[in-house]
Amino acid sequence: MKLNLTAKILIALVLGIIVGLSLNVLAPDLFSTLDKYFFSPLGEIFLSLINMLVVPIVFFSLVLGVAGLGDTKKLGRMGIKTIATFLITTAIAITIGLFLAAVIQPGSNSPFSEEERQAASFNEEETPSVAETLLNIIPTNPVAALAEGNMLQIIAFSIFIGLALTVLKEKTKGVYKLFEQGNDIMMYLVGVVMKFAPYGTFGLIASALGEAGFESLQSILMYVLVVLLALVVHAVVTYGSIILFLAKKSPIWFYKGFFPAMTVGFSTSSSNATLPISMETAQKNLNVSKASSSFVQPLGATINMDGTAIMQGVATIFIAQVYAVDLTFVELLTVVMTAVLASIGTAGVPGVGLILLAMVLNSVGLPVAGIGLILGIDRLLDMCRTAINISGDAAVALYVSESEKKRKIKEQRGEG
Repeated sequence: MKLNLTAKILIALVLGIIVGLSLNVLAPDLFSTLDKYFFSPLGEIFLSLINMLVVPIVFFSLVLGVAGLGDTKKLGRMGIKTIATFLITTAIAITIGLFLAAVIQPGSNSPFSEEERQAASFNEEETPSVAETLLNIIPTNPVAALAEGNMLQIIAFSIFIGLALTVLKEKTKGVYKLFEQGNDIMMYLVGVVMKFAPYGTFGLIASALGEAGFESLQSILMYVLVVLLALVVHAVVTYGSIILFLAKKSPIWFYKGFFPAMTVGFSTSSSNATLPISMETAQKNLNVSKASSSFVQPLGATINMDGTAIMQGVATIFIAQVYAVDLTFVELLTVVMTAVLASIGTAGVPGVGLILLAMVLNSVGLPVAGIGLILGIDRLLDMCRTAINISGDAAVALYVSESEKKRKIKEQRGEG
């Protein structure tokens, strides 16, 4: 029986877990050698292949998405609807994380000693302020933004190009055709790269689990369980509601159709790296219109970080409990506001959640060194929250696509 791509990725995922954990327990020295010369290179080649396509796909697809909307009113309507939904779901996500962490209390009766808390370390990186992020959205040099992969600036530049193509119409027909052809080339390359996905998935999972092993998983098991529970609740309740009540579709149908992209998101831990696959999956399996997918999903990969927001909420409460610090209601609101606003400028790449967490902890006076306690497990959780992040992007894209279809039908009836 010939296996489809989803089945191959799933098998690779399971094999990676078994091989990684087995080597960690039975042959750690052999794992180090295999990881250096086989697992890590295999995963890195896959990530490099996908990252190679990210910037051109965002640029081509977003320009076409904006130009394909037909008029600036439609762009404004879709833009407001998309960004408002993203910000609301992010606020709900971090609230779920804070609530479950406060109820379950993963950091109370902490096994960490004073010495372990003191030894925990995290090199804090400078995070730009919200004002800086907003000011830096307009690129002073679009070519530099494309070369550096600055997603917010690429999105802004793409929207301007798309607007110009919309207004100029017939005058720029040739340029529009060029963008269409460029997008077709990128989508073809996605299909080529995806043939390597099972091997890349195996390498990434085996490397991550082989390094983490059972001990680091057991040491903060309660923290892990709370984050995973919050992610599941958010996926079922928040996204399920968007799919069921706003898009009028079955959540089971949605997750079944979007599962291939979720497995890639899980293995890469990067919303940006998974973007080509998540867009293709949404368009083919979920029947999301090309215009909605091209506009909503690249935007979501940059500003919609619900999984990361959940981690920040749970981690903040966990670290506060470990250090025996009681957070006030006002401080909890500060955590929500900081995380939601900071998510706007978050790059969809592995590990960026920890940098944002440092910013959130600083906002309520908690020690940034506490991040050191969860560093060992964060890569594995990063995989899970990336799968949730891209699912949220697809759910909103489906909602926007369906609402635009209904609006078009109503307008046609009105004209008739």
